Amino acid sequence: MKAENSVRLLDVWVGVRDPRQATKVEHELVELLVMAVCAVLSGADTFVAIEEWAKEKVDWLRNYLKLRSGIPCHDTFGRVFAAIAPDEFSAAFLRWVGQVVPSLAQGEVVAIDGKTSRRSGKVDATPLHLVSAFAAQAGLVLGQRATAAKSNEKTAIPELLATLALEGCIVTIDAMGTQPSIAQAIRDRGADYILPIKDNQPTLAESMQDFLEAFQAAPGKTPHQFHEAVEKDHGRFEVRRCHVFDQLDCLHAPQRWPDLKAFAIVTTERTIKGKTSTERRLYVTSLAPDAQRINEAIRMHWRVENSLHWCMDVVFSDDQMRARTDHAAHNLSVLRQFVLNLLRLAPVRRKGGLKVQRLIAATSDTFRAELLGLT
Repeated sequence: MKAENSVRLLDVWVGVRDPRQATKVEHELVELLVMAVCAVLSGADTFVAIEEWAKEKVDWLRNYLKLRSGIPCHDTFGRVFAAIAPDEFSAAFLRWVGQVVPSLAQGEVVAIDGKTSRRSGKVDATPLHLVSAFAAQAGLVLGQRATAAKSNEKTAIPELLATLALEGCIVTIDAMGTQPSIAQAIRDRGADYILPIKDNQPTLAESMQDFLEAFQAAPGKTPHQFHEAVEKDHGRFEVRRCHVFDQLDCLHAPQRWPDLKAFAIVTTERTIKGKTSTERRLYVTSLAPDAQRINEAIRMHWRVENSLHWCMDVVFSDDQMRARTDHAAHNLSVLRQFVLNLLRLAPVRRKGGLKVQRLIAATSDTFRAELLGLT
């Protein structure tokens, strides 16, 4: 992935309309959003924390902002984030990603997956569920769409795909997104797909299982590709064996899947503390039969769990977020993803993980300015 020079932070949010009545505005919208970015980068996870950080750093902020009315109170931050149109806020995020990362590398694995901010829902209301596109190798969020519930991911995924530049990429999704229409949406963006087949496509899964049984009975008679990968990490020993086939006429209704070229069967054998478990997963893909490439891309998909969802919860306390008014939870989650990208795009990496980077950003004006492209 190629990253360009930083975009001025003040320019990122220019396209976001101010939802407040003009006669009642004391704090400029762009300045308020810049303050929020700086505070979240420095470890603030709530509107109260954003206000208190900004008060402590008001002299530093005045190097870049006018702050004619000083620092907004936390209620002002909350009301503004609740009122901003989430589509406009997400669109500003997409524009920024397109400017700092104008092109994805050929073969980049883009994992599409959803995450629920569990405490963001009011009583008897559905919490925020955000479907995100994550560039697995680069560790960057490319975009997101909110859904009312996990079942609505089928609607949100095509809408998200339509906003992304994916030519030459490999898109992976969990079983919820295994639909011919979504496969077509991926191909329309110039990308390839690898989609898991489970109970969501029972007849297709059954035909793949029947094929596997015939293959296991006489493996030497069936042309195929094979790749094996071994991982050892923290007491875990894992072997992933990937068999790839192009005998599409053995599948149920292969014509339903646009540009289908192969199907894969991945068997994972995992040993932890002397106990071994085996799991088998089935996939269809528009990629040409290449067992190593497909095996590695499937493994890469799971980075979205550790490098995005886990980071949002552990580093940014997303699951503890209690912003529940209107669009506050959505916009604050997008802001956190923006900050995550800033940390991953840091021109100079410091030792330690993301928590350490936020700690340094909180204490070092120079490091914070570097991350924000202000130097």
